[in-house]
Amino acid sequence: MFKFVKNKINAIKLFSKNNEDSNKEIKVDIKLTTNIDKNISIIKEIMGLNKDFIIREFFLGERKSIRIALFYIDGMVEKTTINQSILKPLMYDVWMIKSDINQNLNTIETIKKTIVSVGDIELESSINLLIESCLTGNTVMLVDKYTEGLVISTAAWVARAIEEPKTEVVVRGPREGFTENITSNTVLIRRKICDPNLIFEAMKIGVRTKTKVAIAYINGIVDKKIVDEVKLRLGRIKIDAVLESGYIEQLIEDAPFSLFTTVGNSEKPDVVAAKMLEGRVAIITDGTPIVLTVPMLFGESFHSSEDYYSRPYYMSFVRIIRYLSLIISIFAPSVFVALTTFHQEVIPTPLFFTMAVAREGTPFPAMLEAFVMIVTFEILREAGVRLPRPVGQAISIVGALVIGEATVQAGIVSSPMVIVVALTAIASFISVVHGDSASILRLIFIIIGGILGAYGITIGLIFVLVHLTSLRSFGIPYFAPFAPFVASDLKDSIIRAPLWLMNRRPYSLRPENSQREKANSLPQKQ
Repeated sequence: MFKFVKNKINAIKLFSKNNEDSNKEIKVDIKLTTNIDKNISIIKEIMGLNKDFIIREFFLGERKSIRIALFYIDGMVEKTTINQSILKPLMYDVWMIKSDINQNLNTIETIKKTIVSVGDIELESSINLLIESCLTGNTVMLVDKYTEGLVISTAAWVARAIEEPKTEVVVRGPREGFTENITSNTVLIRRKICDPNLIFEAMKIGVRTKTKVAIAYINGIVDKKIVDEVKLRLGRIKIDAVLESGYIEQLIEDAPFSLFTTVGNSEKPDVVAAKMLEGRVAIITDGTPIVLTVPMLFGESFHSSEDYYSRPYYMSFVRIIRYLSLIISIFAPSVFVALTTFHQEVIPTPLFFTMAVAREGTPFPAMLEAFVMIVTFEILREAGVRLPRPVGQAISIVGALVIGEATVQAGIVSSPMVIVVALTAIASFISVVHGDSASILRLIFIIIGGILGAYGITIGLIFVLVHLTSLRSFGIPYFAPFAPFVASDLKDSIIRAPLWLMNRRPYSLRPENSQREKANSLPQKQ
């Protein structure tokens, strides 16, 4: 029997290995030859029957002895640039027409340096890289009898304009947000940080998509170990496609089985620039306005860019409200269930009688009642997000009012439970970053509170805190500056100290240069 099972397992492993081997592509780096017809034939064979792949052939020289071929993808290039800066000077330039008399002239170098009036031109001998460049919007030029081709930058396609992000709305501060174009995003960061030490390192991830990814950091501030770790994790990614930065986030995070994310993200250039100035690394992905930042600390999710643009006193109060909102959104339903089920003596007597009257005739226990209401709220919220905006808003409002009022009138749900769920729903919208983890924890604590009461909630809270203190984000303690305790970093944690007090960068991030401003920056009268 055991031998039979062992043989089956070995057969499954062998099948899986053969299947994986069959899926692997054997890529050979093909080089250009001196025969342009052969080069064109190879490129046509690789590109297949793509109707948007354009090949433009023409001749140069007085005796039409110089043969040239242009390759580009229709719709991804600026045709005006091709016509005015490439074809026109090559086909009508008198000096070039007569220059082929000189046998010692390097034609392709002459075209690159004196004829084509485009800013970015590179020489490349690999057909694979030439096709890859063509697929990203560049134009490839091949010259007969030369084993190198020209990659001419002519990329141009329709891009979304820079506008205010919908998820990070502020009252005071910049309104611009990232777009899906990686070049525009790097420029937006450059505008914020005019420092030659701002470094952008480019790479491509994705076997099929070859998505452009840029690693951004400030040399002299960021810890080099963090930069090396980011490069190592990105280099280990072997995947067919990267269509959004969420792919990269899930493949580089420290705790993939944790409910809490250890990779930050933002749509605002000022937020990313501020994090980089503290010693973080930004990961910019082409095709998405979401920029990742690492390492991430738990307290970042309660910070807003507007906190630093306004005076610190009210913004500190707002931060405390955000922390309380996360606590309410996770624990309010479970605490209510525990009190009404196990700990009625804790509730004030007048309030207890009022709640007892409201719950009279309710057929379900408090735990099931809270569970059903929370799930119903999640359904309404998801419907409001996924449906078109006017319809989604109408369904969310009408659904909440109608369902809430009808369930109370029918005696299925008590009115105090509706109030608790409504308060939980409002509080959950404040902490957007931890919204998904809070939704799951909320259901878990409802079950624990309904079975074990306050004792179960306390044990669950201890487990959550232990888990948070054990997490790391690229080697940095996730729950810093609370665990480990860093007194100097408390200036920008639950409260926000005045800017003239925050003269040092967060110690938790281990920056190379910790000094952010001069020590005595307190405003003084002249």
